[in-house]
Amino acid sequence: MSTADKATDLQALHAAPELLRVVNVWDAITAKVVSDIPGTKALATASHGIAASRGYEDGENIPRDEMIAEVGLIARQTSLPVSADLEAGYGDPGGTVARAIGVGIVGANLEDQMKPLADAVKAVEAAVAAAQKEGVDFVLNARTDAFLKVSDPSEALEEAIERGRAYLDAGASNFFVPGKLDESQWGELVSALGERKVNMIGIPGSISQEAAQRIGLARISFGPWSQNTALTALAELAERAYDGGGLAEGVRKLN
Repeated sequence: MSTADKATDLQALHAAPELLRVVNVWDAITAKVVSDIPGTKALATASHGIAASRGYEDGENIPRDEMIAEVGLIARQTSLPVSADLEAGYGDPGGTVARAIGVGIVGANLEDQMKPLADAVKAVEAAVAAAQKEGVDFVLNARTDAFLKVSDPSEALEEAIERGRAYLDAGASNFFVPGKLDESQWGELVSALGERKVNMIGIPGSISQEAAQRIGLARISFGPWSQNTALTALAELAERAYDGGGLAEGVRKLN
């Protein structure tokens, strides 16, 4: 499948009635393992996971060249569409999206970091324009940090709705709201922005996939929690080994 075809496929997966389930990956072997699991329809990277695996703190501390190289390596491991977490675009959202498309990426998260709304909208517009110039129906997942940075839940919801409308109007395909929202809050977002337009992250205490499907969310991904799951297993192996034990039952050889 060409890059353009993968982008079209990813758009269709987000618009489909069934909730899109995406397990985030951070390097070549995790991309291969997740791709080979029956039921995997698309991959997504997590900027936190990629940065951590290379010794950087999250938050655009990893150089853009390294991030683009890593997401390109991931895209080469699979025939499935891959969406990349490109943080806030590294000061050049249009250029960053164009470079990502050049290495086979067909969708991206773009953070607003709660910048002034006008500036955040310009970033979305630049990313959308870059994808259009490349001739790719790119899945731009515009992210707001409203529920992470606004302490009052009602104010956070109001802010998220305003930003979601602005980003979708600017050409974003979907709207991503990390945070631990309840069913009522997700329902209000979907009511305001439309079904199959809002994406969530699966975190401890988040709503169930059944509820997300019923409410009309488009996608659930797991961000850094997929890496934390793997690291938990590694830490537990070390703990058992130091206590005189060994491998846990059921460990599979996947590489």
